[in-house]
Formats: sequence, C-alpha cells, structure tokens
Amino acid sequence: MTILANQRIAIIVPCYNEALTIGAIVRDFNACLPDAPVYVFDNNSTDATVAVAEAAGAIVRRVPLQGKGNVIRRMFADVDADIYIMVDGDDTYDASVAPQLAEKLLREGLDMVVGSRVTEEQAAYRFGHRFGNRLLTGCVAMVFGNTFGDMLSGYRLFSRRYAKSFAAHSAGFETETELTVHALELRMPVAEVPTVYKSRPEGSVSKLNTYRDGARILMMILKLFKNEKPLHFYALGALLFLLLAVGLAAPLLQTYLSTGLVPRVPTAVLCTGIGLFSVLLLCCGLILDTVTKGRIEQKRFAYLSLPAPAPRQS
Repeated sequence: MTILANQRIAIIVPCYNEALTIGAIVRDFNACLPDAPVYVFDNNSTDATVAVAEAAGAIVRRVPLQGKGNVIRRMFADVDADIYIMVDGDDTYDASVAPQLAEKLLREGLDMVVGSRVTEEQAAYRFGHRFGNRLLTGCVAMVFGNTFGDMLSGYRLFSRRYAKSFAAHSAGFETETELTVHALELRMPVAEVPTVYKSRPEGSVSKLNTYRDGARILMMILKLFKNEKPLHFYALGALLFLLLAVGLAAPLLQTYLSTGLVPRVPTAVLCTGIGLFSVLLLCCGLILDTVTKGRIEQKRFAYLSLPAPAPRQS
C-alpha cells in the first residue's frame, strides 16, 4: 500500500477552449490516479470543451468570471481535498509523474510542489516565454528572496492548508506569481521538481499573450511588493524624493552660505515640499508595515489551523 492511500486527491484543471486536449488530460490522470476525481473548471469556453470533458469522465464546473486567477479562486473554494494537483488544460505536462510528486509532498510535509518545465522542443517553450519567465522570476527573487526556477509553471501540487489559506486576489495569468509569493511570504516548505514539458497538439492555441500578460505579471509583482513589503516600497520612494530635494536645494544652500541670500524662493519652497513629502512617505511605510505584519499573522493562523500533509494510517 502506498502512502497515497486514504488521501483525498483532486485533479483540478482550469480550462478555456481546450476541446482538443482536455479529453487526453482526463484519461491520463485517471490512469495514473484512478481514485482521484478530475475537476474541469470551464471558463466560458466557446468550443466543445465541456462536452469532451464530461464524456471523458471529468466533473465539470463553470466559472463565469473570465481569467485564470478567478478560476483558481473557485477551484480552491469549491473542491475539498487533502492534496490538490493543478495542471493546465493544454496537455503539455506529464501526468505520469503526478503520483511521485504527491508522494514527495506527503513524505516531506510540503505545502507546494512545482513541476518545473524541462523540454528539448523549441516550439513547446518559446524563447520569448523562457526569457520572460527568467526575467520575472528574477524580479520576484530580488523582492521576496530565493524563489523557484520556473515561477510560471502551470503544474503544481498543493496541500489543503495552502489552498484554504490562499486569498487569490489576481484575475488573470499573473495568478502564478501570487501563488509563489503566498508560499514565500508564509515561509512554507516547498519544492521544485523538473518535469517533462511538451508542445501543444496541432491545432491547439496558447491563450498567453507574451507582452500583455508579461506586463500584467510585472504589475502584479509591483503590487505585491507594495502590499507585502510596504516599508521597503515607501522607503524607496522616500529616498528618491529626498535625493531630488537635496539635488535641487544644493545650489541654493551654496548661494545662501556665500551671500546670505535665497535668490530662487519658489525653488526653495518646492524643495521644502518635496522633503516633507519624503517624510510623509516614510511615515506611511512605517504605519503600513505594522498593519501588514498583523495581516500576515492572521494569514498564518488560518494556515496553521489545518494539519500539515502527512501519510495516514489505514
């Protein structure tokens, strides 16, 4: 008997117009984890995604709010399980490794396991997407510390306490960034395992827009930086405005020390205003830092209210 016995495992698949691939995903995961139900959360598909998923044996739920982040919010809220296996609906990830990833999560008491993408197919993981992933992953690492090598992977396993403590503010593809930061913020035990990544079947089209969604992910990183580390964010702004005020005031101060006169009064007033604004930014950062620490404590209490993943006795 494996350590997965007596564990409630759910396969959760966010989907939008994936009629060509969703049937194969459902069948592959049913073959690897026959006791785990496959939930397909359809996000207003206009093709036969729902019919194909139901014919393959999936449990289909509909999410009217458009966007992957909205779908993930519903998945974590509606599905009750001990282990959540989330996979994109494009049939690019290897279903056969799901049992090993789940066993790793249980053995090591992890809250999230990320299947990092490894491929030799250029078409599967285009250079633009690969470069953008590295750039955005590096940005998150600079702000939140060491992170994953493939922050934007759509193949992830979660513990119950991760899923039920995740607030899910984002609406679109930037949700992977939020998933990563949630784990880093609460210092959860996580792991990353290389997994085979293949190209989409012929006729299947990616829903990811490299530039638009890349910009949205970058904005999400800035938003999370402001919300989760307000002291650093506002202190950086305060420093920039302070440097501006000092730069503008330096010639005035030099003239004043030489002649005792202030020749450009409007500039002096501007410097004073900018300096006061810098102090105000720093005060905002100090206040919001205290508020944020209290909010993180509440999130951690919600996280700790559920038991850690572990094998169960039969």
